[in-house]
Amino acid sequence: MCWRFKTMWAAVMVLRKEALDAEIISNRAVASDIYRLEARGALFAQAALPGQFLQVYINKPDLFLRRPLGIAAVDEKKGTIAMYYRVIGKGTAALARMKAGEVVNCLGPLGNGFSLAASRPLLIGGGMGLAPLLFLAQRFLGKAAVLIGGRNKAEVFWTDFFAPLTRHVFITTDDGSAGKKGFTTSLLPVLLQEYRFDALYACGPEIMMKKIATIAAEEAVPCQVSLERRMACGLGACLSCVIDAKDGGRKKVCQDGPVFWAQEVFG
Repeated sequence: MCWRFKTMWAAVMVLRKEALDAEIISNRAVASDIYRLEARGALFAQAALPGQFLQVYINKPDLFLRRPLGIAAVDEKKGTIAMYYRVIGKGTAALARMKAGEVVNCLGPLGNGFSLAASRPLLIGGGMGLAPLLFLAQRFLGKAAVLIGGRNKAEVFWTDFFAPLTRHVFITTDDGSAGKKGFTTSLLPVLLQEYRFDALYACGPEIMMKKIATIAAEEAVPCQVSLERRMACGLGACLSCVIDAKDGGRKKVCQDGPVFWAQEVFG
């Protein structure tokens, strides 16, 4: 791994953690069962790093645990922060019913974020894994390319969000209804040869990220992956997100991640 990536990664740390009320500005559906939540949170907007997340508390009966939501965008001038989530249970269903003016309590920013040392980065994502990559694209503004994968055209609606932030948008779909037919991992070797990307950043299905990690190792390209796990506390106390690392140790996704160098977890 290039020394400058190691150095920059060592500097990416949680600078501040707060549990603060954030007023919802908007909470709208952007696709089937997928919502974009934007809230006022100046301290979060100032401190957040791409790849970090917030633990969001929904003040409703029987919803005791916070929900981890990746940070997808910030506006430091306006003091706002945005997150995307999929409605998959009663917690996210309750969140989807909340309106502008209501308040959610957020703990964070939590976890370690992505290295920003690349000159020619390629972001690779599928499904909800594309949400945290939006914030990364925002920080790389105009420098990054993105490879978006989905089962069909309906699942690659993220294209509209990435287009203003990235140099190139590449699309693959399983059925060929948009972009190139196939998987992101089928197109990746071709893109590496043509564009000579100097770093890969991936988030999405684990099977996809494992294959990306293998390709990155074969091509000697630094690669970071963002893992998704169930998290009850987000602070490393509950141990619900512990994984086995490739060095034989164990890591907490909420504290040691969610962003890891690929060889740490998929080596």
